[in-house]
Amino acid sequence: MNLYIFNEKRRGAVFGIGTYIRELTYALKNSEINICVVNLTSDKPQIQSEEIDGIRYWHFPAPINEQLTADSPKQQELYFRNIVYLFQLHIQDKKDLIFHLNYYESGQLAEELKNAFECKIVAVAHFCGWGFTVFDNLPRLRYLLNEEKPDCDSEKLKKSFEQEKYCYSKADHVICLSKYMKEILCQDYGIDIKKTSVIPNGILDMTDTKSNRKLLRKKWMISSEEKIILFAGRIDKIKGLSFLIQAFRTVLRKFPNCRLMIAGSGNYDMYFQNSNDICTKMTFTGLLEKKQLYELYKIADVGVVLSLFEPFGYVAVEMMMHKLPIVVTATSGLNEVVDEVSGIKIPVTVLPDSVEINTTLLAKKILYLLQNPIEAKCLGEIARKRYLKEYSSPVFGNKMISFYRSLFLID
Repeated sequence: MNLYIFNEKRRGAVFGIGTYIRELTYALKNSEINICVVNLTSDKPQIQSEEIDGIRYWHFPAPINEQLTADSPKQQELYFRNIVYLFQLHIQDKKDLIFHLNYYESGQLAEELKNAFECKIVAVAHFCGWGFTVFDNLPRLRYLLNEEKPDCDSEKLKKSFEQEKYCYSKADHVICLSKYMKEILCQDYGIDIKKTSVIPNGILDMTDTKSNRKLLRKKWMISSEEKIILFAGRIDKIKGLSFLIQAFRTVLRKFPNCRLMIAGSGNYDMYFQNSNDICTKMTFTGLLEKKQLYELYKIADVGVVLSLFEPFGYVAVEMMMHKLPIVVTATSGLNEVVDEVSGIKIPVTVLPDSVEINTTLLAKKILYLLQNPIEAKCLGEIARKRYLKEYSSPVFGNKMISFYRSLFLID
């Protein structure tokens, strides 16, 4: 098979989608699939191709046109058309050709590819544009989509939704990262259930069994007695950080010898303003390299993932991989990643126009793990076993290879 995996230079390439593509190429590395990663809107000065560790990488710079903006539909259409034209010139082996799309704005690209090649188009539902505004509030989503006189924000949501729907309708098959997302695509987007498959993400096992927890704590200037509560992710409303800070204030009253570490980039000011009274017990690290983040997983006592909407949940899987006991929200795809025995789950409250977390209950669950280290360790061990069984790189790779093969067996 000849597999072309599409990436773009944007925020998603740094976070979830970038991780997905790296993990996918690694998981397929020793297979018989010929892999090419296509980087669109690249910051390279010109079109170029290179091979790294047996994988071909193509880089296509962003379009330069003073008359049209980068978001212009006409600009995008021309850009995709030119990419496909270049593919027609340079793709020699067209046998069992698969184009794997990762951004929902790629509907026009999918159509151009289908017109130019005998191929299979695969799209992955990594995230939903509406998820950043309505979170895991499906009644609210459906209300806004059916509004007769939408305001500006609702109009943007509708446009984003239709763009996603168009992309998935042009694909031969859509990969969903959770059963939750599959149900939404079939029910709300009208995608044929036969065109969808649930394949959770997987990550390479990067646990360092030789590293010494005491030495790592010394490196990060954390005393052996201090308990660490770790949040990792974008500093964004959708990640539920405001609820965590509120719960942490309660935790400190009963367990003062602890610290909240927040690893990620984003709008810090909003959270500084609401935590002046406890700011000396909080540490913002900024965006970390994977190696540094994994060190924090090793030295933390409790991991917290409080997404208000999450099609999958890479951070939760990383924490499970490192045996870190976790508290997570029972929302969307995250509710499937962490089952009832591998972590402590907090329900989200869906109100007419918002989604909230019970911070009293959250504080109680965090305190339980801090005050019961034996039970917390046991929870981490169970989580590690779940990671190995469901989300490890070999499991992910085997599922993807079987999936790609099935695309041609159907014919």
